[in-house]
Amino acid sequence: MPRLSLWRNNKSNDYKFFDRRISEMFTVGGTDVHIHKYLGAATNTGTGDATQPNYTTQSELNIQDLLFLENRDRKYDADIYSLRGVYTVSDLDFDLSQFGLFLANDTVFISFHYNDMIEMLGRKIISGDVIELPHLTDYHPLDDDIPSALKRYYVVQDAARASEGYSSTWYSHLWRIKCTPLVDSQEYKGILQGIKQDELNGNDNPIGDLLSTYNQQISNNNAIVTQAEVEVPKSGYDTSMIFTNPVGADGGLVSPNSPPESKVAAYLGSSGTAPNGLPVTSSVSFPDDPATGDYVLRLDYSPNRLFRYSGTRWIKVEDAVRTTATPGPDNATQRSSFVNNTGTTTIGSSTNPERQSLSDTLRPEADN
Repeated sequence: MPRLSLWRNNKSNDYKFFDRRISEMFTVGGTDVHIHKYLGAATNTGTGDATQPNYTTQSELNIQDLLFLENRDRKYDADIYSLRGVYTVSDLDFDLSQFGLFLANDTVFISFHYNDMIEMLGRKIISGDVIELPHLTDYHPLDDDIPSALKRYYVVQDAARASEGYSSTWYSHLWRIKCTPLVDSQEYKGILQGIKQDELNGNDNPIGDLLSTYNQQISNNNAIVTQAEVEVPKSGYDTSMIFTNPVGADGGLVSPNSPPESKVAAYLGSSGTAPNGLPVTSSVSFPDDPATGDYVLRLDYSPNRLFRYSGTRWIKVEDAVRTTATPGPDNATQRSSFVNNTGTTTIGSSTNPERQSLSDTLRPEADN
């Protein structure tokens, strides 16, 4: 009499029996999951760099950036696939096992029937696929101005066989994926920018505008910058409140009523104002009959230049370089002129940006 064994080198009828019962269980008790199939990195996006090759064929195995191992420009199938999935719905809990409070409910683990998945998609669900859970759609958002229901999208971060999916035949029947909420980023613009908010009511705006926090973050940043400009209106040091005693030719003090020839120097403290609060005339030319000690701020200089009349000639006092800390065309700070420099320099037939990272500047080039 042969020994009894549920294990077979090939998938037996026992495996098929279990597999059909498990598939039926998912059909009866599972929830619909809409899957946006990831097709791979967009082709012909390379820049000539060896780390960013141009691919002639579309494949999930293509890597757009070999240096950072990123697929920033992704292509997704225009067709939507529907599968039945099962996962455990959890309450909103706080994770107290680490320092501080962390929300631990933003990661979802969903199981699918393996053979149904292969039959529907033609492959396994992999990292990069985007799923939509229709039963989590929010039909009553707090913002009444939102014209449509808020759909819930997740992106697959990892996938593997589920441990609970092995039957007594030692073959797996389930595929388990790990998902996190989808954010509006470059990788998923093909999905979020291609779905309309409310087509039935004529709202053709992309749904990415609703799910994105970009506009809110920009509004918050602008408010912070506005308040920062109030508290720190200009860069550098303000020395206008410091009184400067006039000094004679011999280095000794003269009458306090005499206009000083200079003021206290400070980093980016030159604001184009006269010392001790003396009056300044702003003009594009010098006056015809100046008096000794008169100050003129020439507006036709860039930056504006402050002059003092000595009785025989106009002496440069300072350039008005104290500007607002916010980057802009008139900002003379090191951050604006160096860190935020967008200028280019042409050497021969090559035009290069003036601001370059060290990795680009020190990169060795071939002799040929």
